[in-house]
Amino acid sequence: MRKGILSLTAAAAALALGLTACGGDGGQTTTSTSTASATDAAKAGKIGVILPDSKSSARWETADRKYLEEAFKAAGVQYDIQNAQNDKTAFQTIADQMITNGATVLMIVNLDSGTGKTVIDKAKSQGVATIDYDRLTLGGGAAYYVSFDNTKVGTLQGEGLSKCLTDKKADKPIVAYLNGSPTDNNATLFKAGYDGVLKPKFDAGEYVKGPEQSVPDWDNTQAGTLFEQMLTEQPKIAGVLAANDGLGNAAITVLKKNNLNGKVPVTGQDATVQGLQNILAGDQCMTVYKAVKKEADAAAKLAVALAKGEKPTASSSVKDPETGQDVPAELMDPQAIYADNVKDVVADGYVTKEELCTGDFAAKCTEAGIQ
Repeated sequence: MRKGILSLTAAAAALALGLTACGGDGGQTTTSTSTASATDAAKAGKIGVILPDSKSSARWETADRKYLEEAFKAAGVQYDIQNAQNDKTAFQTIADQMITNGATVLMIVNLDSGTGKTVIDKAKSQGVATIDYDRLTLGGGAAYYVSFDNTKVGTLQGEGLSKCLTDKKADKPIVAYLNGSPTDNNATLFKAGYDGVLKPKFDAGEYVKGPEQSVPDWDNTQAGTLFEQMLTEQPKIAGVLAANDGLGNAAITVLKKNNLNGKVPVTGQDATVQGLQNILAGDQCMTVYKAVKKEADAAAKLAVALAKGEKPTASSSVKDPETGQDVPAELMDPQAIYADNVKDVVADGYVTKEELCTGDFAAKCTEAGIQ
């Protein structure tokens, strides 16, 4: 088994050479050693982070990477952040490289639980501490899990769609579902949340359950194709529960082609620039804002403590549905965003006025009170 702590010589060499690990095809890499002294760097191990892709949601590269980098630099630890770009082989290769190159802590956003478990098992066999970031690896046995309350995310989406349907004065509306990836445990939790709100309405005859599809790998192109088929099958769809902003935009694109945008409420998640612009335009009902900085800071705090050989405690736990084991967890609180509080996301610094309020959206931003 390799040594868990870098020697002073190795740390100094890393400082001097700025070593960068190789990623898989399409992967993006950031490797850094802080400006702290070589002695300080030698006291802590190296942290490896594997992000899932840059296609399913803009957040992984625009938010998570940025906030994790800032936290690691502030802590003065060595780190390596790479993106697997939805490639399971690259995901495992990156993990192997990180371990070989001295990572003592591995933080992953799994592509699926099978691949994630393989990586976690390998890391644990090498004495590397593991953190599930954003997505729980079912049966994986990571030491910690950091995410949002994902069932509450779904609850907010269900409540949001119900509110928007009420505002539209819809009578027994037909509601379609565009669920997230079937291999992502978060998608299961989101669905549990919005089913908890909407299923009683279906059962009571207030709403009618329309077509439902899960979107493989959260792929927005596939989502558009699937929703077009759904709308052809049921042209009277009156509301769309879309599990994130990308899937929501795919549905909105189809609705626009049929002159139905703005008439059919669509939900979302992640508070992306595109999603917020769709809300300002009246084409999207709501989104769910997850303050990624809080999530990244919580994960980085755990990772830094582990890299320093400490055994941090978590404020809560979640039960792994496959093993029944409790996983120490830090869970952040999500927030529902509608047209009247889009400004909250800007005020929090998650998106800037400059990137949101471009072109025709400038006037809409003024109307929404965005400063």
